[in-house]
Amino acid sequence: MSLAPRAVLVHRVTEYEELLARHGTHGQAAFFLSSRGRGIEDVRLRHERNRRGLAEVAAAVPLSWRQARVERADLDRFLFGPEDVVVVVGQDGLVANAAKYLDGQPVVGVDTDPGRNPGVLVRHRAADAGALLRSAVASAGRTGVDELTMAEAVTDDAQRLLALNEIYLGPPSHQTARYTLAVEGAGSAPEPQASSGVLVGTGTGATGWLRSLWHERAAPPALPAPTARRLAWFVREAWPSPTTGTTRVEGVLTEGESLHLTVESDRLVAFGDGMESDALELTWGQTVHVGVSKTALRLVG
Repeated sequence: MSLAPRAVLVHRVTEYEELLARHGTHGQAAFFLSSRGRGIEDVRLRHERNRRGLAEVAAAVPLSWRQARVERADLDRFLFGPEDVVVVVGQDGLVANAAKYLDGQPVVGVDTDPGRNPGVLVRHRAADAGALLRSAVASAGRTGVDELTMAEAVTDDAQRLLALNEIYLGPPSHQTARYTLAVEGAGSAPEPQASSGVLVGTGTGATGWLRSLWHERAAPPALPAPTARRLAWFVREAWPSPTTGTTRVEGVLTEGESLHLTVESDRLVAFGDGMESDALELTWGQTVHVGVSKTALRLVG
């Protein structure tokens, strides 16, 4: 007997809830904000809109379905199943936070604060959740779904990291990263480098951190579209010296190509989508390979 579909509602603690946890009461939180020239009313109203949206989505889940909720801080401990339909309720960034823990499950992004969020990934309203959930299951995710390319980093000891926007490789502090960089499949020789890190990003991430590096370049490569099976990469502030070069500081990786980085510092890290708390630890002599992931985020359009 097959399991009934499960709707997994992904959400995060609101700013208002964080203030109450820190200060104890609404009045104390209001006093804290007022002492810094801010009011609490807008914060409270955003919280209420978020919680109303979450309740509306929960109520729209078909009665025959199973249902679960997971807060952003618990994503790395939550076990997603193949029969899940994931509903992200909140901001665009929350979709990226959840994406790295999925393996092909359809994702519905629900914007509870239209006009405040860009709505690139949270494309829908809470009132549409019921129809979207049923459609995702009825079509088995084959129609009305955008396959958004993801980046993948794999170390030589089989650690793996996925990211929807970008993967950063470099020092966890402001120290200089030393490594040897090579592009497999591009026919270029490895180059020792010293820099403040390397960024490898997708088309989805091309509106954020990746784009800021793109703007700094005189003649940068074209950034990929979100569904293109390509990645763009940039070296940040490469330093020329007698032993380190600056000739390979940007490029594009197509499917089947990968960026190889061999660590020549005591400690570097690799993390995805700004989540430094969930990073791969890289030590001297270790190699990490970054390329297009076979896993894509299946976002319901």
